[in-house]
Amino acid sequence: MTTTYPSSNTQTDRAGDPSQPLVELRSMTLQFSRQTILNKITLSIPRGQTLVVIGESGCGKTMLLKTVVGLTRPRSGQVVYDGDDIHTLNDHDLTNLRCKFGFVFQNAALFDSMTIGQNIAFPLQQHDLAQGRDVNRIVFDRLAEVGLPDSVAAKRPAQLSGGMRKRVGLARALVLEPELMLYDEPTTGLDPIMSDVINELMLRTSAKPDVTSLIITHDMKTAYKVADRVIMLYPFSRLEKGEDQIIFDGTPQELEQASDRRVRQFVNGEAGERLMELRSSALENFE
Repeated sequence: MTTTYPSSNTQTDRAGDPSQPLVELRSMTLQFSRQTILNKITLSIPRGQTLVVIGESGCGKTMLLKTVVGLTRPRSGQVVYDGDDIHTLNDHDLTNLRCKFGFVFQNAALFDSMTIGQNIAFPLQQHDLAQGRDVNRIVFDRLAEVGLPDSVAAKRPAQLSGGMRKRVGLARALVLEPELMLYDEPTTGLDPIMSDVINELMLRTSAKPDVTSLIITHDMKTAYKVADRVIMLYPFSRLEKGEDQIIFDGTPQELEQASDRRVRQFVNGEAGERLMELRSSALENFE
């Protein structure tokens, strides 16, 4: 999984070039104290692609997402967005760059003290983009886009179901018309029908011109339904020496035929070998 990239001094020339990837991770390593979470991750996401990242809890999926948007700084390597290494940007430029991102949080992360309308309008207010615009119309348009009526705008998050809150979170992420959509476990805690509603909404969003999507999920139905491409991360602590942390990279169709037993076990939800590993680890700690 080694990819050759142009040298970093070509980044400015490449910015905005539709033939180049929108996001690149170049041998990116993330550590906390002595614990390595992500090790030398090299990944390229073309413009317009929907990339789904799967893997068991603790393998670094959410930290990958946070590093892509600049919330977490890598120990080494680069995170390149549209030709720019985002971790070399100053605070002002990084804030402006984040206007191009739409982030859908695992638990929607709505502000309880605000109405739904205020929640959706928040990015416009935060980035001082509301002047001279019909904010209510924008809010109603985004609500309609996720299948919610105008009347929801006056409610508080506590008055909505989990599925409705997820859709409001998506509406808020869409309000700035981002070019990169990021989803952290978008269907967690939802029933099968509402999960599929969210999947359909993600498909519609991904179908928009120039929208690139990065989705973190455990839900294999989501992966098979919405992905153009799937990668699987494996916990660094359990890799063989020198082994790539991305143990699968391919289409959903190729995922079904994956030969790596770890991939098959995850996709099929088979706990046998992993349970034995956990038991062995517990016994070692006990001794």
